[in-house]
Amino acid sequence: MNNKNVRVHSDEVAAATHAALERRGVTVEAIAEIVYEMQKTYNPGLTIEHCIKSVERVLRKREVQHAVLVGVELDELAEKKMLSQPLQSIVENDEGLFGVDETIALGSVFTYGSIAVTTFGHLDKQKIGIIEKLDTKVGHSIHTFLDDLVGSIAASAASRIAHRMRDLEEQGETFADVPPVVLGPNNKPKPKKDM
Repeated sequence: MNNKNVRVHSDEVAAATHAALERRGVTVEAIAEIVYEMQKTYNPGLTIEHCIKSVERVLRKREVQHAVLVGVELDELAEKKMLSQPLQSIVENDEGLFGVDETIALGSVFTYGSIAVTTFGHLDKQKIGIIEKLDTKVGHSIHTFLDDLVGSIAASAASRIAHRMRDLEEQGETFADVPPVVLGPNNKPKPKKDM
């Protein structure tokens, strides 16, 4: 029975998202390295810690969490050959005309504006850092969705940094003047209460 009053708690969704990425070998730090590579030239004083905090903040967005959960699930089902045909073959081979993976990833990028959208396009073509590793079809792993999702998270985190840099410039500051925690999540996940 569908009960619209029952909702999954945000902390549970956030934990599941982090677990899905970890299960697939993707760390916050690996995504942050992409962000740092792309932004260090434009943002004096930027550190990898700033980038880590920005990635963590992006991962608190429901749109991003939902996209990661759906994409990882589809990749894992394809690895187990549990999708129906012809979808199984399409996802398994990451067919060139299959754009659903980019569409899901792009949907979560829109939250962060046009800079994030163009950065996502760049990452989709250049395959920087862990994105290249995920896109390389080695062994039995399927990352048809995950490589694009990692690109969308990195693009969103980079956009946050670009916008924050503009704010800092207007205040006569740089990232060297701001502790990384400023770019991090507003609040820590609360422990679940026993019911």
